[in-house]
Amino acid sequence: MEEGIPSEEFEGTEIYTLTDEDDNELNFALLGTLEHEGAVYKALIPVDEEGNEESEEYVILKCDIDENGEEILVTIEDDEEFDRIADIFDDGFADISYDD
Repeated sequence: MEEGIPSEEFEGTEIYTLTDEDDNELNFALLGTLEHEGAVYKALIPVDEEGNEESEEYVILKCDIDENGEEILVTIEDDEEFDRIADIFDDGFADISYDD
């Protein structure tokens, strides 16, 4: 995934429309944001046009700034960095109780 901008909201959930390497636009809902060692990361899950989850797996992207000063989301290229951030998100999501 190369770019991401919040495009709309479904029932209070931020939805990002991301453009992949083939210029396909895909919608993702924001699951969480993490600031770690001076960088910001977002966990996103694919959703359909109505905002319904399409998968149980989520993606993690890193916030960056493009040449125009706009925030973009980029793939984490470093495997160690990705694993470290994924572990933090996984631990945080494991602590969430979905029972009311």
